[in-house]
Amino acid sequence: MTIRYIWFDLGYTLVYQDREQVFIRYLTEQGIDMPKKRIEEAYHLADKYFMREFPGVLAGDRDTFFPWYLGVLNHLLGLRFHLTEQYRRIREIQQESGAGWRAFPFAHTVLQRLKERSYGIGLISNWDRTARDVLAETGLLPLLDEIVISSEVGVEKPDRAIFQLALERAGAEPGECLYVGDNYYDDIVGSRQAGMKSCLINRFGRLGIEELESVHVILSIQDLPQLSAAASTIIS
Repeated sequence: MTIRYIWFDLGYTLVYQDREQVFIRYLTEQGIDMPKKRIEEAYHLADKYFMREFPGVLAGDRDTFFPWYLGVLNHLLGLRFHLTEQYRRIREIQQESGAGWRAFPFAHTVLQRLKERSYGIGLISNWDRTARDVLAETGLLPLLDEIVISSEVGVEKPDRAIFQLALERAGAEPGECLYVGDNYYDDIVGSRQAGMKSCLINRFGRLGIEELESVHVILSIQDLPQLSAAASTIIS
């Protein structure tokens, strides 16, 4: 069946935070110099660890998990800090720098190109009530045909119900939809259960997802315009 609708996750699929730069500033204050690439990889591995071992935690209240997350991040980088104090200072740096959510530089172009090719474009996201503000502030809102947010509909990925609701709203069949996200256990598992095809974003290739098989991996949504012409070949 031909793909005619492409659905996206939000965080680290369409938008991101410059968390690595915030962390670098914190390390600089501690007299530590570390390459940004190493920090990026550590954040990536920490994300994948939490996605795999603690489903749903990363979508929760930051205060309930971030010191714990920092402990994992520090371990990956060979660092040791007082986690409560580290968390407090990182939050201060974020506020001082205004490090909020930003659209990936290529996001608008990719979505516009897909729309020009007559694809429907939708969002299915586990997010709190700020989701629409993030979409508006990043300029992504006008590019989306359908928006389904967990805090608004009362169900979260990977529950197939949130995907089925999206299909109903779009008037689309599962087999003609492609879902794109960075969390295998929420995005790929959930969309597969609903009968959609899927792509997993993993910016470091197979790093952090070595346990996964039979999943189509792309580095970012920039790969989608090239893939869309052959979407029927996407596994899952």
